Amino acid sequence: MPLKPDLATRPQAEDRGSPAAGRNLLFLREEELRLAQDLLFFGYRDFTAGADAILAGLDMGRAHHRVLHFVGRRPGITVGDLLGILGITKQSLGRVLTPLVEDGFVTQSPGRSDRRQRLLTLTEKGAALERSLFERQRDTVMRAYREAGPQAVEGFRRVMRGLMGPEARAALDRLEAGSPEPPR
Repeated sequence: MPLKPDLATRPQAEDRGSPAAGRNLLFLREEELRLAQDLLFFGYRDFTAGADAILAGLDMGRAHHRVLHFVGRRPGITVGDLLGILGITKQSLGRVLTPLVEDGFVTQSPGRSDRRQRLLTLTEKGAALERSLFERQRDTVMRAYREAGPQAVEGFRRVMRGLMGPEARAALDRLEAGSPEPPR
């Protein structure tokens, strides 16, 4: 199948470090963009494989992992804030959170100022599971970072942030700063 023609000339090797080179990336060929998609799909598959194996042994999946991850990152997070981060419905969260609470991985407690709030925290059992999932994926990321080098790591961060919408970037900024979610 023929590729669509470039909309602009591709940067020459000597131009790739110039500011104009970044603008020319907007005109990548379709095949290059499809390769980027392939890289994302395969990278995500292999990044999650080790954690998936651990979770499968506990009759859990990636949704459980996401809850464990973000509750572990923000002990005492409200259900509302977690819903905002995950971008899912209360019903979807309930299907994942209920067994995590019932099986002793997560605790819920009422809010300090608003008793209607539910604050989520990992139990020791939940923290141990989250730690084991993190360590499995940490090894994969560390290997990739070592192979790619520091400049590639910075480029990766920029690309991943570029893939996020404004709300996700704002949530990530708050997580990195350790600040609470904005009021609703």
